[in-house]
Amino acid sequence: MITIVASTNRPNSRARRISELYAAQLREFGAEVQILDLAALPADFTATALYHNVGSHPEFNVLVDMASSADKLVFVVPEYNCSYPGVLKAFIDGLPYPGGIRDKKAALVGLSSGTQGGLLALSHLTDVLMYLGTAVLPMRVRLPNIEASLTTTGELRNPLFEQLLREQAEQLLRF
Repeated sequence: MITIVASTNRPNSRARRISELYAAQLREFGAEVQILDLAALPADFTATALYHNVGSHPEFNVLVDMASSADKLVFVVPEYNCSYPGVLKAFIDGLPYPGGIRDKKAALVGLSSGTQGGLLALSHLTDVLMYLGTAVLPMRVRLPNIEASLTTTGELRNPLFEQLLREQAEQLLRF
């Protein structure tokens, strides 16, 4: 099972739309895929599911199980203030440690309104994942100026972006 993480809790996010496209690509290759959308996080999870409350929040535990049970992960990461969303860090901090996503393999896709395509966000996230024992696929896809290429209905109008996502998906399946 490959779990794609739409790495923001923003409703109807671009990360969710790219996650849907990525999932469709993986399904074309015959992979079993699920999407973990951080928009489904309980609003109070940082106070009710972390630290001394680990394991006690049923809604949060469903999302933790989606990440923990995956063989591989794809993080679709919007850039927020030159890094990845804080809600993603809080979610990762709520995963079982050690364990959770240790010994998993992950692919990273960065989205940004600017010209870097989430370069710093992916770099920061790579550091955290490697610390947790998650192997990161060397090919990290960056999608700059995403609003010019992604429609509100989830269509990608940039053939290069489509090619990069396809190539990364193929590499992930072999990884």
